[in-house]
Amino acid sequence: MTIAMDINRIVAIVEDGVILESELNHQIYNITNKLAASGTQLPPAEVIRQQVLERMIITKLQLQHAERAGMTIDDQTLQRSIGQLARQNNMSPEEFRNVLRSEGMNYSDFLREMRNELIMNQLRNRLIHSRITVSDHEVEHFLETQGKAGLDQTTQFHLAHILIATPEAASPTQIQQARDRAEKIVAEIKNGKDFKQSAVSLSDGSQALNGGDLGWRRLSQVPTIFVDYVSNMQQGEIQGPIRSASGFHIIKMIELKGVGKHVVMQTNVRHILLKTSDLFSDDDARKKLDGLRERIVDGDDFSKLARSNSDDKSSALKGGNLGWTNPGAFVPRFEEAMAKLEPGEISQPVQTQFGWHLIQVLGRAEHDNTSEYQKNQAREEIRKQKIEEETELWLRRLRNEAYVEIRLDKT
Repeated sequence: MTIAMDINRIVAIVEDGVILESELNHQIYNITNKLAASGTQLPPAEVIRQQVLERMIITKLQLQHAERAGMTIDDQTLQRSIGQLARQNNMSPEEFRNVLRSEGMNYSDFLREMRNELIMNQLRNRLIHSRITVSDHEVEHFLETQGKAGLDQTTQFHLAHILIATPEAASPTQIQQARDRAEKIVAEIKNGKDFKQSAVSLSDGSQALNGGDLGWRRLSQVPTIFVDYVSNMQQGEIQGPIRSASGFHIIKMIELKGVGKHVVMQTNVRHILLKTSDLFSDDDARKKLDGLRERIVDGDDFSKLARSNSDDKSSALKGGNLGWTNPGAFVPRFEEAMAKLEPGEISQPVQTQFGWHLIQVLGRAEHDNTSEYQKNQAREEIRKQKIEEETELWLRRLRNEAYVEIRLDKT
């Protein structure tokens, strides 16, 4: 009875919810196993305990916020997400489940954590992601900045990060204490202390329990305050402390590499589209396209038939020509049918959500898409960067404004 009381005692009160000792111990077990498997030297048990509990508090606050907003994830959405995750790992859902079990992970726990992650993503999307915009000027400015720095616009950086946080409206004393602490950490790392261990033990950043690893990023994915440093850093170099609204940051350049040109296979394609209605059925459309196909094979001009028959008026004026297009320009069923055609070949009737198509590939050619690709990547990655920065600030406000009582030292 005494043991049951100990493992189920409350270790934190978070708004109107609690975190139990048993929940904390379970998370500590999973995370320490993961750190050990990655070769990261484990910090003292009490440090791990505090770091894991803080992560659990942030998670619980987000889930409470989502619950108040009426956000849920149904079983169908959950299973669809698991299926996508399995496919990304080249497995069936059953194989994926077996692998998790073989690694000692309880599948029910995995489902619960997956559902919680999806709910938190839904919450962040509503409160943060949907409000983020990127202007053409921002994209142009970023690419120009990279050029002036002498960087290949596709260069990637593998970074690690430590944050020594300061509270909102921090006093000069609090800021100086955080600066002193960060400078001490920098000195210790430069004198040989392991960066990963320091991150796990000391960082207030969201990736602390991953050894501070931020993964591979292009410059547009790097937080704004780090860009000037990262542009000139060498492999293994440490920079910091770097001051921001969140506190003091320390970054390490683990590796860097260039990607080079981005070449795509473009397709020159044309089509005839027939839309269905109450008076013109799917069967009618298919039969009419079969007839048009026979006429084209027998020598009739595709362009003339497209002008007189296609319901896609914008392309009909050009003989059905859709021009040179990049992969992914069309809906999947159109793309799949087009990909199977040799130049000059005409498809059988193909149905998409827009109607029925007769497709002809006119040619294929490799195209250096680097400039357009860089702009698209820059736009997407600037957006991700903004989301990351806003999310970090939002989570810190959420934590600072919440009622949290930690009872780790209470019996």
